[in-house]
Amino acid sequence: MGRLDIPLSELGSAQVTQTAGELAEMEIECIYSAPCSSATESAEAIAASLGVKTKTITALLNLDPGLWQGKLIDEVKSQSPKIYKRWQDQPETICPPDGEMVEDAKERLREAVSKLCRKKKAGVVGLVVPEPLASVLCAMLKQEDIGDLWEAEGNCGIWESFEVTSTHPLVSQ
Repeated sequence: MGRLDIPLSELGSAQVTQTAGELAEMEIECIYSAPCSSATESAEAIAASLGVKTKTITALLNLDPGLWQGKLIDEVKSQSPKIYKRWQDQPETICPPDGEMVEDAKERLREAVSKLCRKKKAGVVGLVVPEPLASVLCAMLKQEDIGDLWEAEGNCGIWESFEVTSTHPLVSQ
């Protein structure tokens, strides 16, 4: 989580291999990824498996956790219990110290998805997005509340499929 540029672990590599196999029948035309090492490595491995190209989208850079960067969740919880709880219950209302508001990250995602939809009017593309930004994007695509971003850490290695058209509220905003 966060913006530390850490390569994939052995577990991450295994998850990517599994995901590539699961996506084999999806007819994906291109994989777009965040600029961090783990997302780029994941995208390149999946793209190689599917025989497609990869492209980087800078706007998919992960949510900036500010001074929480590199800390364990339990550290944040013990040092700032009230802020931790608000981030857990209502992440849109909290800015991590020296970090980024969720709404700012959502605006980056809106712009990136809208631009991608204008560029790719039809077809299937893949996005490789790090957590917790991936959970924010999924909530936006599903038009749901974001929920507990502390739990997003456990979402690595999963994928979801969405149909996004020019009429989707995320795109048309």
